[in-house]
Amino acid sequence: MIKLSTKILLIACSVLLPAAGFVSDSVAADSPIIKIGLNYPETGPYAKQGLDQKRAAEIAVEEINASGGILGKKVQLVMRDTKSNAKIAKANAAELYDVEGVPMILGGSSSAVAIATGEVALQKDRLFFATLSYSTETTGEYGHRHIFRECFDAYFAGKVMADYLNKNFKGRNYFYITANYTWGWTTESVLRSFTNTKDTVKYPEILTELGAKDFKAALLEAKAHGAEVLVLSLFGRDMEIAVKQADEMGLKNRMQIIVPQMNEDMAQGAAYVILNEYKAAVERARSFETKPVIAALEGHKYTGLKDEQYWRKFDHQSIQTVYAVKVKPAAEVKKSKYQMDYFDIIATMKGDDAAVDFKEWSEIREMVNMKPELEEYGSAK
Repeated sequence: MIKLSTKILLIACSVLLPAAGFVSDSVAADSPIIKIGLNYPETGPYAKQGLDQKRAAEIAVEEINASGGILGKKVQLVMRDTKSNAKIAKANAAELYDVEGVPMILGGSSSAVAIATGEVALQKDRLFFATLSYSTETTGEYGHRHIFRECFDAYFAGKVMADYLNKNFKGRNYFYITANYTWGWTTESVLRSFTNTKDTVKYPEILTELGAKDFKAALLEAKAHGAEVLVLSLFGRDMEIAVKQADEMGLKNRMQIIVPQMNEDMAQGAAYVILNEYKAAVERARSFETKPVIAALEGHKYTGLKDEQYWRKFDHQSIQTVYAVKVKPAAEVKKSKYQMDYFDIIATMKGDDAAVDFKEWSEIREMVNMKPELEEYGSAK
């Protein structure tokens, strides 16, 4: 468990998401069952988030089936362990689509896993919805019509957090400790851009491998550098270990600790809402076929755990309000009725203000020779 501290800032995310489907032999008109894939980290550094996804998905399926299923078909979850490994996730996805015949997969906590699974969805003319994926690349450079993301990305997070940091910590000495994969890189890059800390000599970084068990050496370097703002672009168990060790080393009393994305219950909200939104989208389309369900999602407005959100057509990103929050002292949390009142909201930004706009999104895709129009199955790149 992480010891709560008033010196830790995070980005709060309510994770909601719809999904879609495709008619295959396993979704025959006379079949009473519709299979849905859950490709999640049962083991590995994001296992806690994986367990949250599994529990929430099972609750959602139980409720959906109790209400009659989806278009009269009972839902059956088919689960595979990604181990937060992109190669394993990709193999799992191919097996789920080809052998199990699922029209849609949800899951993942690593953006590398989300991108890899999304690639298979495109190849197979199916759909994938990431429960947790914050790299801008997921719906940016690697975006296509067969992947949707409900949770905000690193661009949203960086913008709302920078708005607060620039008002309260402008000109301070920053230090970055970053997970060495796509989410970590893009999260650090965005925050550097918005806080004018792009100079990696003046504001150093240390890259750490996913699943690291000890961050003391990196934290000692931050201390030696005289960091006033320590940005931990880490997630899951990695983030928990780093924050705990920073606390044990007394760093929370010497510097402001920033965590760009928080863990608490995000995966549970994501998986639960994904399945319920999938049901709604399929029933609006009156079909499990991929293209009609995509059409039913694009531009659709909905309200889940926050205020109104909508699925933006050009990149399949859910546009939503984002918050920066500050952790309350442990003693204060324990006094709350359910001992779950963890945060104070310190900054709020509407989704249309926080999200990357079409012009910048298109320019980013052009740099990697991707068209502004999302690719779909059967279309030329």
